[in-house]
Amino acid sequence: MGGPDLVLTASLRPAALDARRGIVRLHPEVLTALGLRPGDPVGLAGRRVTAAIAAASEPEGAPGLLHADDLTLGNLGVRDGGEVTAGPVPVTAADRVVLAGPPQVVAAVSPELLRLALLGKVVTTGDDVSLLPQDVLPDAAARGLLTAARQSLANRVGYAWTSTLLTVITAEPASPTRVTMDTIVGWEHGPATHGSAAPRAPSPARDTPSPRAAAPTWAEPAALARTTDTPAPSVEELPGLRSQAEELTELLDLGFHHREVLRRLGTTVALGVLLDGPSGSGKSALVHAVAARVGARVRSLWGPELAALTNTAAAEQLRAAAAAVRTDGPAVLLVTDVEALAPADVPGPVATVFRQVVAETVAAGVAVVCTTGRLDAVDSALRTPDMLSLRITVPLPDAALRREQLEMLTRRVPLDEDVQLDEVAARTPGFVAADLASLVREAGVRAALRQKTVERPSMTMADLHAALEVVRPTTMAASTLELASVTLDDVGDLVEVKQTLTESVLWPLTYPDTFARLGVQPPRGVLLYGPPGCGKTYLVTALAGSGRANVLSVKGSELLSKWVGESERAVRELFRRAREAAPTLVFLDEVDALAPVRGQATDGGTADRVVAAMLTELDGVEALRNVVVVGATNRPDLIDPALLRPGRLERLVYVPPPDAAARAEILRAASRAVPLAPDVDLDALAGDLDGFSAADCAALVREAALAAMRESLTAATVTTAHVTVARTRVRPSLDPAQVAWLAAYAAR
Repeated sequence: MGGPDLVLTASLRPAALDARRGIVRLHPEVLTALGLRPGDPVGLAGRRVTAAIAAASEPEGAPGLLHADDLTLGNLGVRDGGEVTAGPVPVTAADRVVLAGPPQVVAAVSPELLRLALLGKVVTTGDDVSLLPQDVLPDAAARGLLTAARQSLANRVGYAWTSTLLTVITAEPASPTRVTMDTIVGWEHGPATHGSAAPRAPSPARDTPSPRAAAPTWAEPAALARTTDTPAPSVEELPGLRSQAEELTELLDLGFHHREVLRRLGTTVALGVLLDGPSGSGKSALVHAVAARVGARVRSLWGPELAALTNTAAAEQLRAAAAAVRTDGPAVLLVTDVEALAPADVPGPVATVFRQVVAETVAAGVAVVCTTGRLDAVDSALRTPDMLSLRITVPLPDAALRREQLEMLTRRVPLDEDVQLDEVAARTPGFVAADLASLVREAGVRAALRQKTVERPSMTMADLHAALEVVRPTTMAASTLELASVTLDDVGDLVEVKQTLTESVLWPLTYPDTFARLGVQPPRGVLLYGPPGCGKTYLVTALAGSGRANVLSVKGSELLSKWVGESERAVRELFRRAREAAPTLVFLDEVDALAPVRGQATDGGTADRVVAAMLTELDGVEALRNVVVVGATNRPDLIDPALLRPGRLERLVYVPPPDAAARAEILRAASRAVPLAPDVDLDALAGDLDGFSAADCAALVREAALAAMRESLTAATVTTAHVTVARTRVRPSLDPAQVAWLAAYAAR
């Protein structure tokens, strides 16, 4: 680097918007001193030399800090708090960039899509880079391309695309270079772009040859095909899918290699299969593994990408792919996310063409396997005998299968002695194979960043725990619930309530085998009711922290819509997600707004239909396994009685206002991080807080701390005088009449 270089202190900024996008943030004064503007490249030197894109940090921050993510610090070879030399660096447009990455990513991501992921980033030979596009400071003309790239990467790679790391093998010229649309980007020993400035959409079709099959000649347009040499996984590498693999193997082997037996019997076999299961559960890998076993080639089509084309273009590509797959040898046409091509709601012209193509391809003796993660969204017309006559389901893995999958994923990973895969499997409810692979990969990245200079690095349990904090199951991708790290032990008093909730909620989710062994049907749901501010929501938060289950939290009013049918659809979607992510705790706050007494609303019947949908989901034909529903309300009398009968929200749990002993426990919990002076007597204070709810007690502690701050910003403790001032500001919120009515309701 040349010019006015400055020595700065590295500050790890893992939660920044620009994490893993090749961006560092510098104080505005530092940018001025270096002669840089936001968006300019900046040279960085630690143990290694690299470069990044400069952005401005907050003006009120420390000028001597360089905010960077773990990836940039790893490229520099320094840790949080280490010294980094920063300075302006001339950067030219990259002529050629070659990268290496995991085989499954190389197979799924085309060079054109890879170039979009790197567009605008500054790379150096030997750097690690991510697939996250540099969309914090993008060029205006590239915004649309980057948005499309994010969606394509998520669909092709799955949830793991955000944590996948690639290595820059070659960057030409050798100095730090910026990737542009004219840069030739390619995989090591694999395909590359042609350096065209005009972006090309990734091809919706690609061929994956089977290592056991002869390589036939495919008569197809070059734009439709992309061949890779990535070997297909073996069935033994797919724990939890072996029974499905045997079923599919028997069908394909019979249809490809034993048709003479069928002719002697005067019958035929239809090789149309609908493969359903959660996203990331290994459906496509299963097809490739079985195809390799029976010696067949696989041609893949991605439904959403074809559906995004015009009707004419999509029909042409469908017919071209079908014609190509019928040309030579045993072959499988794999269509992923088929619901995009043949939706159940409004099938369009493309769906008609697709059904015709599937019927003709199956009649020609070619196997057609369609995968979906949403079976109810697939057009039922595909399930006829001449199309997709066989359905194979890939279930969500339980703890035992997750343990087996973790063993397979870590078989080449040096694990430390403290790693307990049983514990990891128990803490990953709702995780599918792709999520577990992402978890192991994230833990490996953290282990590598921590042990860059170690000759024999290993993965520890701490790495896996850290990865568990950032990797969420795919089935919970739409949930934004942030769980606090509290358990039932942090809830003061309420001993009977906690015991009831443990038996009704935690036991069914944690010990389903015990209920099955004893022949007992676990409770389906619980209703928490009590005065406002007495900890109903906090109890559910503690339940989520105590149990090993996914949590879906919604307020009753969030599911209601003015559009006819949308509220019922929202209820069905909520429970569909709960089944997919099982074991799941569904928390319905203010449930009286969602399920009022039927026949009394004046909304045109919307509330009545929502209640009917709730009752059907809770106690309908489709079983609700490993899902417990917890509702919370201040008005149990407003809830439809049918929702409170056995088999639904059958356990009614009264959460009473806290007494003096409970208020003391609440005050202790709320002041755990507050430095109280020795003269503060919480037991005596709790005795004087008659009519205070749990929320009022927590507000009192908070107001006392604020009173200390008002007195002096350098205050070290909160004294009795501060508590006295807080008493004048915080009033009890409990209504004696409401408390008496709820207590009488509980005594019935």
